[in-house]
Amino acid sequence: MTSGSTGTGSMGAGEVGHKFARLETLRDAGFPVPEFFCVPVSEFDRALDALSGGLPPRSAVPAAQWCGFAAQALAAAVPDGPLAARLLAGFDELVGGGPAGTGGTVAVRACAVPGPDGRGEDAADDPFAGLSDSFLYVRRDGLLEAVARCWASAFKAEAVRYREFRGIDPAAARVAVGVQRMVPGTRSFVAFTRDPRDGTHRHVIAAAHGIGEGVVQEKADVDHFFVDPGTGRVEAEVVTKHRMVGPPAEGGDGPRTVAVPESLRTAPVLTDELAREISGLAARVERLFGRPQDIEGTVTPDGAVHLVQARPLAAAADEGRPRVHWGNHNITESFPGVSGALAYSQARAFYQLAFTDLYRRMGVPARRLRANGHRLARMVGHLDGRVYYRLDDWQELHGQLPVFDLIRAGWEEGMGITGEARSDRRWPRARVAAALPALAWRAAGHRRATVRFLRWWDALMADVRGPASRPLAEYSPDELITLYRWVWAEVSVRWGVTLANGVYGLLLMRAATALLRRWTGAGPEPLPGLLCGGPENRSLAAVRAAIALAERAAEVPALKAALLADDLGGRTDEEHLRAVWDDIAEGRHGSLLAASARAYLRRYGDRAVHDLKLDEPTPRQRPWMTAALLRPLVRQGATVAANRAAEARAAAEARRRLRDSCPGPARRAVLRVLLGMMRWSVRAREDARFCRTQLFGLSREVMWRLGGELAAAGQLDAPLDVADLTVEEVIGAFDGTLPGCDLRGLAALRRAERVRNRAVPPPPALLSAPAARPAAAALRHARPLGPDGDAGADGTLRGLGSGGGTVRGRAKIVLDPRVPPGDCAGRILVARETDPGWLSLMIAASGLVVERGTLLSHTAVTGRLLGVPTAVAVGGAVARIPDGAWIELDGRSGTVRVLGAPAGAAAG
Repeated sequence: MTSGSTGTGSMGAGEVGHKFARLETLRDAGFPVPEFFCVPVSEFDRALDALSGGLPPRSAVPAAQWCGFAAQALAAAVPDGPLAARLLAGFDELVGGGPAGTGGTVAVRACAVPGPDGRGEDAADDPFAGLSDSFLYVRRDGLLEAVARCWASAFKAEAVRYREFRGIDPAAARVAVGVQRMVPGTRSFVAFTRDPRDGTHRHVIAAAHGIGEGVVQEKADVDHFFVDPGTGRVEAEVVTKHRMVGPPAEGGDGPRTVAVPESLRTAPVLTDELAREISGLAARVERLFGRPQDIEGTVTPDGAVHLVQARPLAAAADEGRPRVHWGNHNITESFPGVSGALAYSQARAFYQLAFTDLYRRMGVPARRLRANGHRLARMVGHLDGRVYYRLDDWQELHGQLPVFDLIRAGWEEGMGITGEARSDRRWPRARVAAALPALAWRAAGHRRATVRFLRWWDALMADVRGPASRPLAEYSPDELITLYRWVWAEVSVRWGVTLANGVYGLLLMRAATALLRRWTGAGPEPLPGLLCGGPENRSLAAVRAAIALAERAAEVPALKAALLADDLGGRTDEEHLRAVWDDIAEGRHGSLLAASARAYLRRYGDRAVHDLKLDEPTPRQRPWMTAALLRPLVRQGATVAANRAAEARAAAEARRRLRDSCPGPARRAVLRVLLGMMRWSVRAREDARFCRTQLFGLSREVMWRLGGELAAAGQLDAPLDVADLTVEEVIGAFDGTLPGCDLRGLAALRRAERVRNRAVPPPPALLSAPAARPAAAALRHARPLGPDGDAGADGTLRGLGSGGGTVRGRAKIVLDPRVPPGDCAGRILVARETDPGWLSLMIAASGLVVERGTLLSHTAVTGRLLGVPTAVAVGGAVARIPDGAWIELDGRSGTVRVLGAPAGAAAG
């Protein structure tokens, strides 16, 4: 053992490990390091040699088994004799309590020392921090046992697995032990001298109240501070803090998690001045060791900063490696937030099957499809529980089509792809031109193919869900699985028709935009109004069916009063809506209304918030959700006639503007033909989206029924636990093809992960992550890409105008569409994305502002159909528009201006 508290003396990493050698270097350089002494690795060697007679020879048993024996023996090898005396004397010198003093405490930490190859804990090239044990608030009477437990941690299971993974003999592990004075820190931090997500040169500080274990082991609520080392500018992400880690209770051992005092919960853990001081300390450590650093420290009540550890920044090893680009700018319209395993697995199957059929229909050879099978299987990923596109594979797969170069810009805009996420791959122009005749031939038959697809789908739905069809509740599990497989087998050879419409739609949009710009001086701004009119699509039919049902409900005074009632008689809102629906369905408000409600539910029962997520219910499972949809429509007095009139006015106004800006009749005739084709394409797209809702609705019904069977058989705790199993696992449980899986345990594990994922901030919409890592590990080293959504110089936010007119009103920020529709009444709804299930909120709102989407996205189409001003692709809207602020939305230009801050209760 090194003498007294003078540090490690002249010994280096080979005797005390990189961790303590670095601390000695820091202390000698004048950094504020609490006093410590070390038990060198030679003492570990002596303790292990003394036990060798009781251990089997290393060659006699597997390495992991030998390590387990050694760990158990070392934990009991508590130091005695002269070593124990020196340890206790060193403790007394550190805490100043004398031989019998018990008032002070120390931290006892192990550190693996480097082997002959130089690899060891906190080494420059292989930090593998956290694999040795540490014990905090150790009293004098627990010191010797803590040293023995640190020795034993050389062979703990996690360390053994890591060393085997890295090709290091786990039985050759050796550790030194450091004993350091505990300082009374009330705030603690971990600081990185490079942003660990992307390697950029800015300092990132994670800080929490209490001691550092709360930050390192994620046991405390943490604030994050981002410091520009050049300017000293500090940006903070502050959370409400409920948990922290503090000293042991009176008479207890070790740290404990406690509540953060009320007075500290909302204020930042660090002031800007203290964040800059820590940033400066981190920069000095980096200069001392000559590479990016990860440091840990604590702050005492007097504001003094103490440095307790420093190690090389592990993330730096990822710099220069190949990266994968991920994005969810577009897919969050279908799968927002965290999705369970069932929803994700169904989404993955849909994209793989449907796009395989698309490429086949667009002329990609079967041989090439087989070669790209791995890409088709991973078009969507599951990152921290959220569904993302793997953009590199999408670009490679779409790049099989020479005509993709003609629509690439519009596709990238819709997918939110910017900067380095763009692909530079291009086909030769001659090859693109050569592909146009075949494209034209396929496009000529596309309308007929779409009609055939819709006719097939309607016949299928009539067979499965029609008035005369057999209810799925009467199907046996085997029949349900047979039905599911048959439907999806048909989808795999038919659904590509609907996706081909997207290719043709983007080509038409590019042509229309170019002609409008050339002949009228405008860009895409007039398109939303010009696309109004024509036969209604299925999404619009769903809207008008809901309005028509609300009109009938409003004609019944008792029902209208029940829907709009403020006094619920002590019931919850859900209980009230269930009672209202029961009265409707059982004919208490008339048999005609009951029949209309049942017909609506049979046709549109799959439409709901998040209706593609199989872990979310729809009115088909919760019929009273229909009553919640009717309520805002009844309150507004909405009518089908008024909705049709609003669409007609928008179309007439757009045609008038076109006549004024394009007086030439021949040019207008060309534009009318092109716009007619676009209207048909939009209609086909919305029809296909509605069919997709029904497809996923049928899958939901089958999987939930199977979940009920699994729960009845005791394989799940509850039917809806099926949300945390994949489709393959659910079906495999019945087919006998699931290899010995504990479904209950698996569902519980994934459910806990889903809860954790909901509690953490989501990854950015566009990110880059290392390719040569497991996805979960790569995500920890992801870096955000794309624009920040900054406002213009005049504070105006800009997006794509997709619904005519200008409106002023209070903003309503909506991150969860389960808010009551009444909260959006008369307000301008501001959201990151929407899906068809947001319909009740959209109907209630006076305008729509959405961060994502294109002129052909669901939000844009719905805004046009509802006749409300709408802007999509408004970057940063949620963060930059205060909830309740007065804003002005111009649906033609896509601009949003903040007119005034929230005022009092009106801002709610």
